[in-house]
Amino acid sequence: MKTYKLIIADDHKMFLDGVMSILAHKENYEVILTANNGKNVAKYVDINAKDGIDLVITDVNMPEYNGIELNKHIKENHPKIKTLVVSMLHDATTVQTLTKDNVDGYIPKNAEKDELLTAIETILNGDKYFAQSIKDVYLKGMFSNEQSLEESLSKREKEVLTLIAKEYTTQEIADELFLSKHTIESYRKNLISKLGVRNLAGLTKHAIKFGLLDT
Repeated sequence: MKTYKLIIADDHKMFLDGVMSILAHKENYEVILTANNGKNVAKYVDINAKDGIDLVITDVNMPEYNGIELNKHIKENHPKIKTLVVSMLHDATTVQTLTKDNVDGYIPKNAEKDELLTAIETILNGDKYFAQSIKDVYLKGMFSNEQSLEESLSKREKEVLTLIAKEYTTQEIADELFLSKHTIESYRKNLISKLGVRNLAGLTKHAIKFGLLDT
């Protein structure tokens, strides 16, 4: 029986422990690395890809290197490695971006244990796996104009975007919203990706366009 080498990346220890517990009962799955940020995973993969890595399971929101960036890095540099996103973030823009970047699977974090195992098995067997709720979001984004860029942002993302536009520093935003600096950095990177901009000036333009500075 082939033993598959897996990596799990998530900045929530409870989730990491939960997935590890589930996979511990599968003799043919070996978790070779757990990490709380995408940057460490990217470095590890670059060094050890030649030794055989089968699947990277990642969240979207992570410090230093989010799941979107990590998936893109893996698919551009190590296309044989499969990727599965397990995240509470599944708006149309995020789903479409990851799909465009050839992610192999996407399920919500509240998925049942059996669906996680099904997703992993399906992907390792060479097929794609997307939860039905993810498919629905993707199709809505593709074939409907109901969801504008502004509507795709969560309440927290809008709060972060507003403070960025007001020239708050990362630490000041973290203090204002009672979040960690790493979490704010992750939100900033996700906003840049979702809004299709290159820098903070682009984010500010969108904040003005959305009327967030008037609130």
